[in-house]
Amino acid sequence: MTMRHGTPRILKALEYGLHPSLSSDVECTMTADFFTQMRAAFTLQRCLVNDVALSGQSNLPELLTSRAVIRFATVEGAKCLRLDRKVSSIAPGKEADLILLDATAINVAPLNFVPGAVVTLMDRSNVDTVMVAGNVHKWRGTLLAGELAKQRRELEATRDYIFDRAGIEQDIFRI
Repeated sequence: MTMRHGTPRILKALEYGLHPSLSSDVECTMTADFFTQMRAAFTLQRCLVNDVALSGQSNLPELLTSRAVIRFATVEGAKCLRLDRKVSSIAPGKEADLILLDATAINVAPLNFVPGAVVTLMDRSNVDTVMVAGNVHKWRGTLLAGELAKQRRELEATRDYIFDRAGIEQDIFRI
């Protein structure tokens, strides 16, 4: 949507019984976190259904639920990548990829409905603990693995190289 590729065909996909997966492949135009992706899919589908309703049509598509959107961000993504036997749900023999969310934070208060809060209210600041393949990478809000300062320097060096090679002057405040 950001890059003028048109409106995602989410209504048509759902009409045919297809369950989309959510992802981001262009992190430079929009944040790549899954809270943003889930909220965008949720609100886009509801916006499109509202347009249909406002045009006077009947037999409206069902509105997406928060639970369905969470499934798009988890199980359906794993299915699309053919990884659903390895990840995407908690079951014996699957890798322990878990994200624990802080539902006591002020941005979700008062907590009324957990799936709705995850999709419509939470953001990256609510990620408390992250486990990948059983290994803890973030614990109680603090990253344990990786060197963020080094990673930031490498990202900035890559950006600088690309701008230099393209002959583009860097101006982070341009309008």
